Amino acid sequence: MKVFVIIPARYHSTRFEGKALVPISGKPLIQYSYERSLSSSTVSYVAVATDDERIFQCVRNFGGNAIMTGAHHKSGTERVAEAASHLSLQDSDVIINVQGDQIIFFPGLIDQLAQTLKEYPKVPMATPVKKIMDVKEINDPNCVKVTFDKNGFALYFSRSPIPFPRDKSANLTYYKHLGIYAYRRPFLKKFVELPQGLLETTERLEQLRVLEHGYRIKVIETPYEAMEVNTKEDLEKIEKALTPYPDQM
Repeated sequence: MKVFVIIPARYHSTRFEGKALVPISGKPLIQYSYERSLSSSTVSYVAVATDDERIFQCVRNFGGNAIMTGAHHKSGTERVAEAASHLSLQDSDVIINVQGDQIIFFPGLIDQLAQTLKEYPKVPMATPVKKIMDVKEINDPNCVKVTFDKNGFALYFSRSPIPFPRDKSANLTYYKHLGIYAYRRPFLKKFVELPQGLLETTERLEQLRVLEHGYRIKVIETPYEAMEVNTKEDLEKIEKALTPYPDQM
């Protein structure tokens, strides 16, 4: 089993156009995601999948692998699937989807996701979650919440707080989804054949396509934070975090 990381990146982001190329402390944003992924101990190959020539050339300029894809994809997973089709992969291989705007994350998460699929041979997909410590994130629609069963399989993902506390005095623990996915090669091919459903189109969350069609997603809880750039306001927070964070890895 080999582990391949593919980072989907597009220029025309609704909330922050061109963010993949925004310089942060002397590097384009996409380079951080790439280098962080490459530092995982189990990764055999990393590439950025994009439909934009500017991003393609940027990645090539810093020495990275880049794959041009179509502009028609409805989700990052669909873009990852097309990029994977250009590589010589085996059915036993694992593909990790790291978001192009997720520039700070624990590289060991990639290793843990790959190990999870190895330990659960019938599970098609895995993803990390983290306990929410900042209460502001509970009602932030950019912070995707997740609920899961007692065996660690996802029940639902939402931009709204879940579960909803009918009793306001309830002492609940909320978990957020960190946006990194691990797929088995055969399931990634299957994913792109599945039509979008009501849940995915309503919440704008691609992982809901998996649940809506009856497939299971194994979640792994991590104590490590992950930070991504959703808006221009996130840039200052990211720049402050970059200095201490790598030393903590």
